[in-house]
Amino acid sequence: MTPLSALFVVVVPLYALAAAASVWPARRAQIGIGNGAAAAGSAAALVVGAGALRPASDALAAVALLPAGSFAFRLDGLSAVFLVLIGLVGTASGVYAIGYSGDYRRSQLATMGIAQVLFLSSMILTVVAANAFTFLFAWELMSIAAYLMVVTDGSAETVSAANWYMAIAHAGFAAVAAAFLLMSAGELTVGFDVLSKVSHPTALKNLIFLLALGGFAAKAGIIPLHIWLPLAHPVAPSHGSALMSAAVIKMGAYGLVRVSFDLLGGGPSWWGGLVLALGAASAVVGLLLALVQQDLKRLLAYSSVENIGIVFMGLGASLLFRSEGLDALATAALVAAIYHALNHAAFKGLLFMGAGSIVHATGTRNMELLGGLIHRMPWTAALFLIGACAISALPPLNGFASEWLLFHTLFGAGLVARPVIGVTLPVAIAALALSGGLAAACFVKAFGISFLALPRSGEAAEAHESPLSMRAAMTLLALCCVALGLMPGAVTSLLARALVEPGAASVVSAGGAVELVSPSGVGRVAPLAIGALLVATIVLAALVVRAIVGGRIRIGDTWGCGRLVHTSRMEYTAAAFAEPLRRVFRELYRPTEDLVVETHPESPYFIQGIEYRSDVNPWIERVFYRRLSRAVERAGRSMRRLQMGSLHVYLLYLLSALIGLLIASAWL
Repeated sequence: MTPLSALFVVVVPLYALAAAASVWPARRAQIGIGNGAAAAGSAAALVVGAGALRPASDALAAVALLPAGSFAFRLDGLSAVFLVLIGLVGTASGVYAIGYSGDYRRSQLATMGIAQVLFLSSMILTVVAANAFTFLFAWELMSIAAYLMVVTDGSAETVSAANWYMAIAHAGFAAVAAAFLLMSAGELTVGFDVLSKVSHPTALKNLIFLLALGGFAAKAGIIPLHIWLPLAHPVAPSHGSALMSAAVIKMGAYGLVRVSFDLLGGGPSWWGGLVLALGAASAVVGLLLALVQQDLKRLLAYSSVENIGIVFMGLGASLLFRSEGLDALATAALVAAIYHALNHAAFKGLLFMGAGSIVHATGTRNMELLGGLIHRMPWTAALFLIGACAISALPPLNGFASEWLLFHTLFGAGLVARPVIGVTLPVAIAALALSGGLAAACFVKAFGISFLALPRSGEAAEAHESPLSMRAAMTLLALCCVALGLMPGAVTSLLARALVEPGAASVVSAGGAVELVSPSGVGRVAPLAIGALLVATIVLAALVVRAIVGGRIRIGDTWGCGRLVHTSRMEYTAAAFAEPLRRVFRELYRPTEDLVVETHPESPYFIQGIEYRSDVNPWIERVFYRRLSRAVERAGRSMRRLQMGSLHVYLLYLLSALIGLLIASAWL
């Protein structure tokens, strides 16, 4: 049995069982069997993908299911890599949902269960699609699944967020569909293996690339098409947020690689420069917006914009190097991009599940109401800390490995005397370095404000640890963060072999399973050795401290500037932590501030209370999207005039549309 056949024989029945259990009247079946079957199906997909990580491909014969076309599937190296990613996140999500879903109503459980199965199925179908018809069907199914997941609780906030998501998703779908229609001359059932051999005129090829880039950037959340992420991610159930951030936005990266590398075979230098610039802007602006958030899940959503920006930087660099004939560097940049996509799936899934555990225990996402959770939720705190260190690119965890490889790839290209590279890459390197520093500051804030110091509310003071299934799912992803960081050589070797077909011309030098070698030859790093050195340093420091104090530990209150009682009002808040950056980047944030000072009735010098409120209105959202939404509303009101209430007028509309379509079809 081929890997692709095994995928359908094993995974489809398990997902079908998960869907059936989700609508079963018994809550225990909905929660246990439904989520357990989804996790088992995802684990099977993970195993199949891992076994297919090789350049060779096999295909399942196209099966005509609809009059409009046929479904066709294939599993190549690129598909296998993303199948591993989907399987990993899906497995953790299903296990996590068993403990997380207990507080939801039966109807909400059914919606979440169906959405979860549709999510996983549509993503798998997307990466194994062998023609445009299958790809577009799965792509639209993914949007429907996201909508169902976001509107689970049915509140006005969730409906608004879901509507924004669907608007961006459908605009992206239209662009991707137009790209495939132009590429295949309207024959959407033509296989990708045939399309990859078609030569297009330069102008048409550039148009196809721009349409594909716009559509895939919308799904990925690249700036300025990121507006749906900070709206949809916070209000969705936390395992749904993990799926959307860790897996769904990666489908944008998959689509861009499939079209630009595989089907179009690369292009001119400006393709790579454009993708690189969009990625750099997303990496920096995404973190600047994340830093000023007080909603923990919204902070993580903006952080996803930053990380998908890093992935796009790698893809753009690979396109740029390939156009300049630098095949080895192009391969290294592509491997670094896909490696970071895998890493982001692990640590962002972990962080969103950690945030979900906080919401499950306290009922709030507002960091200003948290604090002190490390004493009440020690498992969650430790696992969240691993994710925070990984996303901050601290060795020896996985975020460091992929960003290190991308850094050295960009630095190595600086040795090449090409004008376009000499102008573009220094800016990209600076953006990547800046995003690394901002990420560290952002997650010092996220972990410190949420878990350390004293509780700022009664909910935080009464928090409890997460159920076993939630901790097990987070532990799985935390172990992946460690493994992907400690074995970078093995990972890059596997990725390089798997990505030969979609455009890699040579294999990245891996230097062994535990060592990562720079493609430029500038240097090498062994994360396992770094980790051992860090552990040895910590142990040595502990022994030195113990020798100095002689085992005598004196416990006392923290110095409170003369106050005898230390309260949560003396702690840093999330807003105060980000205030310096808010001042520096004031033009980007455009904050609105409201300060109310209450004084004593007898004297204005005695202050009874101070209330400060500040809201951030990002420039992109304020200038572009608000104006766009107002324009759409005005157009909608204008279109209402066409509703005359007359059947004769409506028949005239239909006749006019029919005549227009006949003329257009004859002309085409």
